[in-house]
Parts: sequence; C-alpha cells; structure tokens
Amino acid sequence: MSDPARLMRFVLEMRQAGITDPRALAALERTPRTHYAPAHLEGLALDDVGLPLAHAQTMTKPSIVGRVVAALAAQPTDVILEIGTGSGFQAAVLSDMAHKVVTLERWRDLAADARGRFGTARLMRTYAHVADGFDGWSDDAPYDRIVLNVAVEKVPPVLFDQLKPGGVIVAPIEDASGQRLVRIRNDVREDLGPVKLGALERGVEEGGAQTT
Repeated sequence: MSDPARLMRFVLEMRQAGITDPRALAALERTPRTHYAPAHLEGLALDDVGLPLAHAQTMTKPSIVGRVVAALAAQPTDVILEIGTGSGFQAAVLSDMAHKVVTLERWRDLAADARGRFGTARLMRTYAHVADGFDGWSDDAPYDRIVLNVAVEKVPPVLFDQLKPGGVIVAPIEDASGQRLVRIRNDVREDLGPVKLGALERGVEEGGAQTT
C-alpha cells in the first residue's frame, strides 16, 4: 500500500459500501491487501472485488471482509477461530483487532502460503492450520469469537462447544432463499443481510487427494 491516494480511495469505497465501524475501517486500512493478493493480481488488490485463488477458491472482496469484521466486533483480549483461511487477508485484519487468531484451511498449499505471509508481516499471534472446518480446532478453545468464511445450512454443533459463554459466531447461513450473514450470541440470531460465499466442504485437500 505505497500509494496513499489509492489507499484513501480504498477507505472511502469501504465507507460507501456501508462499512462505518471505525475499528474495522482502521484495521482494513492498516492491513495491506496487496501482500495477500496473488502476485499477478496485486494491481486489483485495492479494488472492491473478489480475486481468484488456487483450487477455485476466492479472496473475499474487502467490503464483505469489512462487514464480517465489524459484525464480530473483536476486542483486544479476544481469541478468534476462523474457518476458511483463503489468502489470509481477513485473518490478518482480525489480528489487528484481537489478541490471537487461529485460522483453518482445508487446502494445504493455501494454508502454507498464508502462514508464510503472516510470518513476513510479523503477525506472531496468527496461526494457520490445515484442518476440516467441521471439526473446529479444540487445541486453543474456548474462543471469544468464531467466524465462518464459508456457507453452511447450520453451524456445526462442535463450534458452539468451542465457543466461550456469551461468545459470538458470525457465519453465512444458506437456505432455499439464499445466503444471509448471521450473528449468533447466546442463541439469539441476528440477520445482517445477504451475502454470497462458497460452501463449507468436508475433508483436507493436498494435491487433489482428499483425506478425511
């Protein structure tokens, strides 16, 4: 993010897209999306578009990341579990706001790439693991916040087991009418509007071979 004028336009575009939470905006501004974008697409990193990753995955458009981050409302002492690492950009944004971020990715090469980016960015409390998101990650549980970057018909029960009392889950919930971004706290569900993300899939992938 070496172009201050372009960065200012990026922040303005986030505001125009409805991202008004000051902490979320500040974290987006401080986290260089160019560092997480595919090298050949760095020129598009500060546009509000999704970018293609390997294995037909997508780097989520930043306005959706902003909505999710604002909905989580992470606090400086929070430990967050993220399902679906992708490029690692959202985990990096969250690490600017929280104490620790644990992110899970089913594709080994994507997890390794994100881990390398976290290291280069010196995000020392952000950890990428290869895992099946349906199982969560019990090693660092319980979590203050859990976020799913992939759509489910219902949140896997194990994730509620790994959530602290009073904790927050944000997830895209899909039904016959489409996807809605939902925030859940104390069994109360809040509809945060429409969203469109890929579906949560079972298993761990490496070089096209699946293990479950």
